[in-house]
Amino acid sequence: MGYLLVLLKMNQILAISDFDGQGWPPVRKQLREKTMKRDRMLQRKQHVRFRKFGFAKICCLIIAVSVFIASNIFAEESVPEAVKRALAPWSGDFDGMVERGMIRVLVSYSKTFYFLDGAEQRGMTYDIFKEFEKSLNEKLKLNPPLNVVFLPVTRDELLPALIEGRGDIAAANLTITPERQKLVDFSDPLYENVSEIVVTGPGAAPIASLDDLAGKEMFVRKSSSYYEHLLRQNESFAQAGKPQIILHDADEFLGDEDLLEMVNAGLIPMTVVDSHEATFWAQIFENITLHADIAVNTGGQIAWAFRKESPKLREELNAFVKENRKGTLLGNMLLKRYLQSTQWVKNAAAEEERKKFEQTVAFFKKYGEMYGFDALMVAAQGYQESRLDQSVRSAAGAIGVMQLLPSTAEDKAVGIPDITNVENNIHAGVKYLRYIFDTNFQDAEMDLINKGLFTFASYNAGPAKVRQLRQIAAERGLNPNVWFDNVEMIASEVIGRETVQYVSNIYKYYITYKLIQRQELLRKDEGQ
Repeated sequence: MGYLLVLLKMNQILAISDFDGQGWPPVRKQLREKTMKRDRMLQRKQHVRFRKFGFAKICCLIIAVSVFIASNIFAEESVPEAVKRALAPWSGDFDGMVERGMIRVLVSYSKTFYFLDGAEQRGMTYDIFKEFEKSLNEKLKLNPPLNVVFLPVTRDELLPALIEGRGDIAAANLTITPERQKLVDFSDPLYENVSEIVVTGPGAAPIASLDDLAGKEMFVRKSSSYYEHLLRQNESFAQAGKPQIILHDADEFLGDEDLLEMVNAGLIPMTVVDSHEATFWAQIFENITLHADIAVNTGGQIAWAFRKESPKLREELNAFVKENRKGTLLGNMLLKRYLQSTQWVKNAAAEEERKKFEQTVAFFKKYGEMYGFDALMVAAQGYQESRLDQSVRSAAGAIGVMQLLPSTAEDKAVGIPDITNVENNIHAGVKYLRYIFDTNFQDAEMDLINKGLFTFASYNAGPAKVRQLRQIAAERGLNPNVWFDNVEMIASEVIGRETVQYVSNIYKYYITYKLIQRQELLRKDEGQ
């Protein structure tokens, strides 16, 4: 489990500490001296209350903890005892949280609910829990204040982490289901009468009812309630003698908005999401069609999860929900404007785009194999750079599919002439990617996918910057050899969303090319 502590004042990051055992990193002298003095006071006390560890002048203390059970484990001796006690597995009720000075909220990284963009924390979950923190401190008159703690985990880790005491509340747009109620308790619902509706893209076959889903391909996360309800629908189809829905397990790192983005671009035909989310994202993605009358589940309730036998926490959550069950995603204009400025994926699966892929894929296979990269991943990067269009020229003089500068191609590290020729261009681009990898990640224990992702990030942000990001990730207990939900989070914090979106887009195109390749194989099998 890795720990990342971010101190904020007026929503600006003042200092970031990985708790290396030497106190705080250099920040403003006054803050450091205050903290060192407070550290010495804490060391003299046998029992430490976390909220006495904070700065008197800091308005809020947010701890964003990236939890990766399969990743590197942060060395216990490198974390001060106060913080270790605060962030170690713990399973008390609300009164214990007050004594500890913190409430840990498990979240999943999401462009809708919680994410970092440089120094800015964004998302609906962040906003509402800042209000919860404020209301508790006003009500209880705590000084120093009670602090909200955000712990990002993958969606499939939300409930296990909660049950094991690695967080106190799970807040990630969770639907109350009988299966989940066996494991955890829920607050009163924030959203009621939620339908899990089908959303289709521009290339999807027309559908008019649930029956039309029979035999159709659907992309959802296996950990989602959507998956549970689609399985239930498949049971109904089986009993009626109809073809079942073809369920594809979407990667767990893909949130609802990621899948909607892919549907919008025509990369996948359809998905299922909660109606309130779909309605919000329809303001951003103009090519999605919401089928409000085609729902795999209705009357759903979205609520916060917490451990069983926590009556005092239940009381506080329900009191807050009762007074603050208002507004919707539709009203968050700041989030909407931010998201509208994002560079979303395009339709790499459209007929014209597929032709460009088919015309170049042999070159990507040839040079991908030659230089040790997944051919479809480098093709996906080529699409992100130029849409596989050899005629594209950038204002800086970059040429064609891989958008290389002639000077880069002519450098002795690459040495490929005439990149106006498409094969030479792809050869030079892939060779340059290999050069980036060899000079920066040669000794890293990465799988083939991450090898590509880190190299693409370096292509976009610069190798030196990515080396720095990996170093920070390792210092904070994250896996420096895994991009998604590890180094990606550091990139989002340190350099903003551009590189994160760049790599994310490439990965989505990669998924698309894998689907195209699979469809081609199926056609060949059917033709035999």
